[in-house]
This record gives sequence, structure tokens and C-alpha cells, in this order.
Amino acid sequence: MMVFRNREFMRELYVDLALIIVLTVIGYFADRKTAVAVLGCGLVCAGVHLYFVWKRYRAIAALAGDIDRILHGQAEVRIDENSEGELSILNSELQKMTLQLKEQAAMLQEEKLRLGNAIEDIFHQLRTPLTAMNLETSLLADEDISYERRVQLVREQKKQLERMRWLVETLLKISKIDAGTALFVREQVAVGSLLQKAAEPFAIPMELREQTLQVHLDSGEESFAGDLRWSTEALGNILKNCMEHTPQGGTITITADENPLFTEIIVQDSGNGFANDELPYLFERFFKGKNAQNDSIGIGLALSRMIITAQNGTITAENAREGGARFIIRLYKSIV
Repeated sequence: MMVFRNREFMRELYVDLALIIVLTVIGYFADRKTAVAVLGCGLVCAGVHLYFVWKRYRAIAALAGDIDRILHGQAEVRIDENSEGELSILNSELQKMTLQLKEQAAMLQEEKLRLGNAIEDIFHQLRTPLTAMNLETSLLADEDISYERRVQLVREQKKQLERMRWLVETLLKISKIDAGTALFVREQVAVGSLLQKAAEPFAIPMELREQTLQVHLDSGEESFAGDLRWSTEALGNILKNCMEHTPQGGTITITADENPLFTEIIVQDSGNGFANDELPYLFERFFKGKNAQNDSIGIGLALSRMIITAQNGTITAENAREGGARFIIRLYKSIV
């Protein structure tokens, strides 16, 4: 029997036998009948003890077998419940651990699938500018090309390089937030300063498009606890999206308000808004709507949501009643 391989069990058995022998010898000197009774009772007790110990170790061996089958990929193995106290607790904990391992395995599989899809999307996004740059380089190698054409091709290459740089930098930021290594400074951020820093890079592009940026602050003293640099990145991506989908001569409006629960920032454009079936997927990585531009990558809004969520905030998107897209950002003052 496997139970006899257990040193603790054998030690207990030896102690039981030693006590039975000692008590039997003592009883023998007093009375032979007493010695026989002591010996009989001792053997019965030892037998009962042996039976329950054997039963316990058999249950433990069954648990070990179930765990071994689980480790070898038999996901349908079910650990039967034991009625004994300690083993019942052990069984319950093992069931919890098994369930957690299955959930983690499923999550890892899902993450692998997402990573594979992300790599495929990244490759597709990089392949387009790389192909264009390869063609432009071939044209630049032509000695008969005019100076004006050469300047145009160099500008196009710079544009493609800038697109690739933005893609790589944005993906690195997303990876840092995913890995939990992104450092978010918690300080008091004035909404007015945030809006100014976020809108500054788009001043010239909006001027060329004859677009107007209107800012309305309820009190002018709105603020929240967060990271100014990361928040500027998040709001900048939203403004970029609104600018690209606002027609020539359109308007982008930003309003901000603060209450005891949260600070709210609303960004609205005068474009065509979103298709209703696209609303649930706007903040998914690499999602591109029907009205997206050809050079759109689909990660700007995803990064914005990650940054806002990391700072105890929420962001939603909807179609405004008067037309256009509306982004609603809420940065809460307590944990939600």
C-alpha cells in the first residue's frame, strides 16, 4: 500500500505499536486477562486508526491525480468534494485555484490573439508608408528628375516618416500603460492651461482649414487632480479627431464645468458625427470608422481612453442633437 511509504504515518504506527506492547507487558505482570484485553483494544484502535489514515491518504492521492491531469491539459477534470474537514477545505481551495488558472489561460489566449491581430495591423500600417517611401526613393534616384519634383518627393517622404514616428511613439505609450510602467504624476491641473497646451499644435492646421475653436469655461477656475502631460496627449488626440472630421470653415467647441463629484470637459465638432453602429467601438484599438481618412490608424482615441481611465476618469462619445460628434470627459474627485 502507498500509505506505508509515508514516513509520518509509519512513525505514528510505530508509536502506537510501541504503546500497545508496553501496556500489554505491564498488564501481563498484573493480570494475563488484562494484558489480553489491552492487546485486543490496542490492536482494534490501531486498526481503526490505520483505516482512517488509509482513507485520508487515498483521498489525497486522488486529489494529486486530478491535479496531475489538470496540469497535463485535461481541462474537464472535476475534483470531487470530500466530506472530511481539512480535505474539504483543501479541495475547495484547489477548485478555486483550478478555476483561476483556467480563467488566466483563457485571458492569455485572448491576449495572444489580440497581440497577433495588433502586430498584423501594425505591419499593415507600416507597410503603406514604407511602400510609398520605397517608390519615392526609386524616383529620386532618377537623374533626369526636375528640382521641383525632387522637392515634392522629399516632402512626401518627410510626411511618411512623421506618420511612422507618430505610430511608433503612440504604440510605445499604449504599451507602457498596458504594462503598468507609465508614470502618472498626480497634481492639480488647471483646465484652462490644459486646453491651451492641447490646442496649440492645431492652431495652424485649423487656420488653414478656416476652422474656429471656441472655449467656454464655467468659472475659469476648473481643475482636477491628474497629470498635465498625459492629459494633454489625451485631449490632443480628441481635438485631432474633431479637426479631421470638421468641414472647411466649421467650428469646434470645448466647454468645461466642475462640481463636487467630477470635472467635466466636453469637446464637440460641427461634422457629420458617428454612425450609430460605430459608437460602441470608437475607443477600440485600430478601429477605423466609415468616415475615417485614408491615413487614419485608429489608435489615437484608444490611447485617450487609456490615459483618462488611468487618471480615474471616463470618456464617452455620442452624436449631438444639433449635429456633429461630442466627446464627454469626466475626471472624478474620488475613486469610481
